Amino acid sequence: QVQLVESGGGLVQAGGSLRLSCAASGRVYSMYAMGWFRQAPGKEREFVVGINWRGSTIYYADSVKGRFTISRDGAKNTVHLQMNSLKPEDTAVYYCAVSSRSNVVLPANYDYWGQGTQVTVSS
Repeated sequence: QVQLVESGGGLVQAGGSLRLSCAASGRVYSMYAMGWFRQAPGKEREFVVGINWRGSTIYYADSVKGRFTISRDGAKNTVHLQMNSLKPEDTAVYYCAVSSRSNVVLPANYDYWGQGTQVTVSS
């Protein structure tokens, strides 16, 4: 079992920044990667970014490249998502998840999910 706790969501104006964090505990050594996904009302869950547990490989969705940055604190089993130049279309519930598989883009490849944190970007 792996437990994930997200934090850092909130309300921000367009062009602003937010930093999300995801702390993992439990059997994290069995996981290969961690990812962030988001889901807006009425839409499917969307891949945002994935990072392997060593931090050596990162994939970003095209929609967030150049604006979002993922980083990892290995000692604390925590991943941070720095979100800059936020747009109203970034509004969604953001979820972190961990995967035991190398393909980090597909939600179906993830084994454990956090409870989600709301990010709202006003225009």
